[in-house]
Amino acid sequence: MTTATQASETTAPTPSAPTATVPAAAPAPAPARPGPPPRPRPTALLAATGVSTAALLLLVALGTVLHHPLLIPPLAASMALVAASPQLPLSQPRSVIGGQLLSALTGFAVLAVAGPGLWSAAVAGGLALGVMMLARAPHSPAAATAVIVALGSPPFWTFTGLLAASCVLLVAVGLVTARATRRAYPVYWI
Repeated sequence: MTTATQASETTAPTPSAPTATVPAAAPAPAPARPGPPPRPRPTALLAATGVSTAALLLLVALGTVLHHPLLIPPLAASMALVAASPQLPLSQPRSVIGGQLLSALTGFAVLAVAGPGLWSAAVAGGLALGVMMLARAPHSPAAATAVIVALGSPPFWTFTGLLAASCVLLVAVGLVTARATRRAYPVYWI
């Protein structure tokens, strides 16, 4: 049962507030396209280039003695990331060491199942990306390591030991370069 006062309250018009006209907002400007990175300081350029070259020469010597020079292409790409872009997630020790080792293990797993060959190499490279992402250790040069394993069928312990030592060396070179150029490296370890 509704009373007269309730009915009048629900049907009575409410006074409207004065409305001001708001001008239409101007469209936001388009975001600026990012340009090339800034030129490095001369000391940073010399330190990164010199230390990277020395580290890669050391890796070539080690790889030649142990008969594994094929590691040089992915490790050269790793060194470039560590020396030139130490702030990137791809350059952090977790990604350099973990990504390379996980990719090698992925390559060996594919090798055990499918044998060596181009098809196995393609599968190993793709699977390595997924394994690295799952482990939160992305490192794009490491996909090449999985490919090298699936193509070359290297001895497990020799290859994996050399790879681990090489990755630790690259991280150490990154630390030395960072101290010499006053850059922050690593941004995080784990």
